[in-house]
Amino acid sequence: MTINCLLVDDEPLAMTILEDYIHHIPSLNIVAKCNNAFEAADVLRRESVQLLFLDIQMPKLTGLDFMQTLDTPIETIITTAYPEFAVKGFELDVVDYLIKPIGEQRFMKAVNKAFRRLKAKEIDLSHYEEDRYDYMYVKSEYKLIKVNFDDILYIEGMKDYVRIVTTNQKIMTLQSMKRTLEDLPTKNFKRIHRSYIIALDKIAAVVGNSVSINQQLIPISQTYQEDFFEHINKTRK
Repeated sequence: MTINCLLVDDEPLAMTILEDYIHHIPSLNIVAKCNNAFEAADVLRRESVQLLFLDIQMPKLTGLDFMQTLDTPIETIITTAYPEFAVKGFELDVVDYLIKPIGEQRFMKAVNKAFRRLKAKEIDLSHYEEDRYDYMYVKSEYKLIKVNFDDILYIEGMKDYVRIVTTNQKIMTLQSMKRTLEDLPTKNFKRIHRSYIIALDKIAAVVGNSVSINQQLIPISQTYQEDFFEHINKTRK
């Protein structure tokens, strides 16, 4: 299980310490580092993030205020020099509340709690997906188009739009890659690049750091390589 992390802190030294700790844990992948909540919000619109390391006292918007702006809650570990906000943090259901300077042992304890919570969510999601529809509707121009999941080959992000490429059509819709991924069954689709989501059962071949789907080579970016090849190794004979 690979967990995509976002680090949000305006103190360079604190950010360096967190990076060092995270690099010792192969299952944690740093998607981005941000100095304030507005940068973080922009990353969350583009990337799939499961775990947030979040400072409280930052310019423009505090970490706790930022958490309350999120449409979809993200598992969050607070990293701060201010213990007086702990009660508020736990009211927002944070994973843990770490006081700077943060020791590596205390950091590991918080990460283990995050792993347990995310694993429990993964199990709950698998039960939920058994009851999901096998199609979705997407808005394209002035129509709602029904798209069967089995027909999707891959999805390409194009700024504020995504292009859904199926076996018989290409559909442009105004939607983020993150939102699109949330609408898809996770067992059948995987993001392999900032700009690409693929249907796993449509892969014809893996060629180096690319996949071939319908004679189209699609790159696997470094951010997603570990998670993708972990899946491939599980299904190899």
